[in-house]
Amino acid sequence: MNGYFQLITMPTSTGIRVYEPTDGGETLKYDDVKEYLDERKVSYKPAILNEAITEATGEIVVLNDNSCFPERESYKLTISRDRMEASVFFYAPSENAEYMNPQEFLNDLASRNIVYGIDEEAIFEYFSHREYCKEIVIARGTKVREGSNAKIDLQFNANLHAKPAMREDGSVDYFNLNIINHVHKGEELAILTPEDPGDAGSNIYGEVLRPHPVKPKKLVAGKNTYLSDDGLILYADTDGHVTVRDGKVTVSNVIQFENVDVATGNINYDGSVEVKGTVAAGFSIKAGANIHVKGAVEGASLTAGNDIILERGINGTGKGEIKAGGNIVTKFIENAKVSAKGSITSESILHSNVSAGTEIRVSGKKGFIAGGRVTARDKIIAKDLGSDMGATTIIEVGADPSIKVRIRELQKAIYDSTKRLENIRPTVEAVTKRLRSGSRLSAEQTRQAQQLITQNKILTSQIDKNSKELEELQQKLADSKEAYVVVEGTAYPGITIHIGDQQTTIKLESTYCRYELRDGKIKTGPI
Repeated sequence: MNGYFQLITMPTSTGIRVYEPTDGGETLKYDDVKEYLDERKVSYKPAILNEAITEATGEIVVLNDNSCFPERESYKLTISRDRMEASVFFYAPSENAEYMNPQEFLNDLASRNIVYGIDEEAIFEYFSHREYCKEIVIARGTKVREGSNAKIDLQFNANLHAKPAMREDGSVDYFNLNIINHVHKGEELAILTPEDPGDAGSNIYGEVLRPHPVKPKKLVAGKNTYLSDDGLILYADTDGHVTVRDGKVTVSNVIQFENVDVATGNINYDGSVEVKGTVAAGFSIKAGANIHVKGAVEGASLTAGNDIILERGINGTGKGEIKAGGNIVTKFIENAKVSAKGSITSESILHSNVSAGTEIRVSGKKGFIAGGRVTARDKIIAKDLGSDMGATTIIEVGADPSIKVRIRELQKAIYDSTKRLENIRPTVEAVTKRLRSGSRLSAEQTRQAQQLITQNKILTSQIDKNSKELEELQQKLADSKEAYVVVEGTAYPGITIHIGDQQTTIKLESTYCRYELRDGKIKTGPI
């Protein structure tokens, strides 16, 4: 048992009897006795009290010369801050004073609204074997069990990237790219683990504690897929390849052509398109998934939801355009407009407008970028940049290419609107001045004046809106810090390099170097 004390009331004085702990119990603490006496306004000398507690002889120590009323058995109640636990600290009654009984104590808890998680076993254990000056937990709340959001586990790799291998002779292997997730009918594509709402809890006052809300999900069957009866597993309904489009898992077949030309016309297909031969100038292919052309592409238009592979490259003759929702791998790009939301890999880029949402790599035997504008958000890596012929070459990194395109569009729109505003403003001001002076306008003049005033408001509003968007995009451009350009061979003079909102023109030939932003400026260093 812990050490404890007992208040002793005598005819002309008040004393205290302190008992030492037994069987390894804790020693009585001075503050526990002090708190008890102070609450009951029993006076004492601290030194005498401290000596009585320290010696704990079990003998009566007089505290003062005033007699007080006997004190019943009592307790101190402590509630945790989170209201999840209540504990009591019982005090012994004065000599010959009354004891509490279990029912009285339980009624007292009820009057304090402590109604949940009461440990009656601990309470009755105390009243059967009283232990004073000891903390006893008599009520515990139930903690909330937090749930979890639903999740969908794809049974295939949804982030395949086309990365052709380099052969020993320096050429690129465009045949083994492993960019297609092949599946067979009946194969599992995705598994749904439903949300777990968790379990509510309660504090000792019976207040319900709710778990945090969770987010549900459900599998949605895309093209050529079906769900299990319980909606938890998604299966392939046909052989083909699987992709994720617009949040849905779809299985697409691959359609093949010998060539795309006058014999086929333009191609528009939801799945993947494979062309064994060439795509003739003027024709187009639109595919919901991948496009794979084994022959040459001559001034044609190719648009794919995912990746585009051109084993022989493209000569756009100034008309060809390639657009991919994923990555592009091609032998070469010449006189063409090429864009990808992912990466672009080629052996050479010549006089073309090329943009990638992530990176551009130009390697292999040639590995050069010469002429045109080449843009990537993260990085551009090439063997050679520019040429000793001085072809105008612009290299841009540090922002999504679409941002820079939009910036140029906004700058042109603001310029055009400003010019139109400048042209009509003198007339608007003259009409306003006439009206203020009291001059009357004819019906036709009034109509024209109203049109000009309306046009003035519209143009002003457009300029404000476009200027705000332009400022936001330019800030994004200014925040580009991690992008860089790597030259594994030679960077020729005359090349302009943009990183974020900074630019520099190379004046001296450099080799094996890296361009990046440092201290707000474009600087070069070794690879």
